[in-house]
Amino acid sequence: MKFAYFAIRNHKSKIYNSMAYWLVKSEPTTYSWDDFVKEGQTCWSGIRNYAARLHLRNMKKGDEVFFYHSNEGTDIVGIAKVIKEHYQDPTTDDDRWSAVDLKPVRKLKKPVTLDTIKKDKRLANMALVRIGRLSTQPVSDKEWEVIMELASEK
Repeated sequence: MKFAYFAIRNHKSKIYNSMAYWLVKSEPTTYSWDDFVKEGQTCWSGIRNYAARLHLRNMKKGDEVFFYHSNEGTDIVGIAKVIKEHYQDPTTDDDRWSAVDLKPVRKLKKPVTLDTIKKDKRLANMALVRIGRLSTQPVSDKEWEVIMELASEK
């Protein structure tokens, strides 16, 4: 069983687990799921939010990640995996910022829209609903299961 401790408001939060779940956002006109699949892997960089940075730093190799299209489409479209844990973000010389490497695993059978997520009471506490602008965020085991169900993956 996976165990993760998330305290989004606590900047000292740590994750004690063998595997955790995450969600990352990208505007499809900037970097889409299809772009990601074509590349085969990517450096997830350019994050300049302190809470999102903490989440990047807590990602471990093997963790699974929902890939979310933001602004246009607004839906979870695929699953990725962390293949390299946090390191200095290559898009800046400022050593306060981190990046991770991600690899696409598979496209979801059925994308899960933000509207669907907001209407499902089981997902009322999901960071995507509560803290919509956060670009990198944790996903609980239960939230992962519900999203997978909504995506016709179970």
